[in-house]
Amino acid sequence: MITLAIETSCDETSASVLENEKVLSNVISSQLFHTKFGGVVPEVASREHLKKITEITDEALKRSDKKLIDMELICATSEPGLIGALLIGLNFGKTISAVLDVPFVPVNHIQAHLYSNFLSEQKAEFPFLGLIISGGHTLLILAEDFFKHKIIGSTVDDAAGEAYDKTAKLLGLEYPGGKQIDDYSKKGNKDFHRFPIPQLKNNEFDFSFSGIKTAVLYFLRDIDYENKKDEKLLCDICASFQETMIKTLFDKTLKAAKKYKVKNIAVSGGVSANSGLRERFYGLKKNGYNVYFPCMEYSTDNAAMIGLTGFLKYKYSENKEYFKLDSLAQKAYPKLNYSEF
Repeated sequence: MITLAIETSCDETSASVLENEKVLSNVISSQLFHTKFGGVVPEVASREHLKKITEITDEALKRSDKKLIDMELICATSEPGLIGALLIGLNFGKTISAVLDVPFVPVNHIQAHLYSNFLSEQKAEFPFLGLIISGGHTLLILAEDFFKHKIIGSTVDDAAGEAYDKTAKLLGLEYPGGKQIDDYSKKGNKDFHRFPIPQLKNNEFDFSFSGIKTAVLYFLRDIDYENKKDEKLLCDICASFQETMIKTLFDKTLKAAKKYKVKNIAVSGGVSANSGLRERFYGLKKNGYNVYFPCMEYSTDNAAMIGLTGFLKYKYSENKEYFKLDSLAQKAYPKLNYSEF
């Protein structure tokens, strides 16, 4: 089955063509101009998607050596994300589906991150514990099979990527700040300062990252960072901050893996590209764990993971009539319950 997938949930316009589970092309256009705003401006992002989506889709078809008429399944991100941005890709995909008279599959963006590891040569094995870490989401998921999974932990405030970006801004770094902090931390001393690791009482596998951002704010004020900052100090603070972030993510994931007796751990989402995080998790291999990360291309938002998830959703569906645009169910498909996917 040849699938065309569209991703426009935030600030990446992406299109991908797949043959069953094999990626034939994956084109991503990142809206880097948001840097000057210090974050993503939803309305501006939506307008940029509208400008780019046809061009990006044409390029994906060209690279795959396929034509639009060859498409047998259309997929697009339906949630979660910026509502205006989502509507661009969703309506674009539905229009193509209607013109070609082929099934259309709405895809949950977080579900797609969970299955992004299946795009790599080394695919995650069930059951596995999925850690999804991005700018807007931090989740621990126990996956027993395709579309048979449950959330066992999530963030109660800021997501991991959000904490990176906010801390980077406090340090005077440009948005997005995750990669910059990662790069500076390689030259710093992780023991320079110990930022607090939040302890939550309600659910031992939930995350909280708003506190560390506040701790950095007060620490910078106490040391008069604006007047004393230099590259060494910046590197040391980045290394100390990153150590706290990685330790929080790593310790809770390992604790959950032990509790649920799972030896397979799959990490995904934009923050999974962090070099320090990868190094810490790969260290678990010597203790008998299987650790999976998507390749860099599939770590951030991309249409390939949307296409794979949509194809699998269609493949394992017992009611394929649901995905026909002229069906009653598809005209007003129910919103997915985020807590249950």
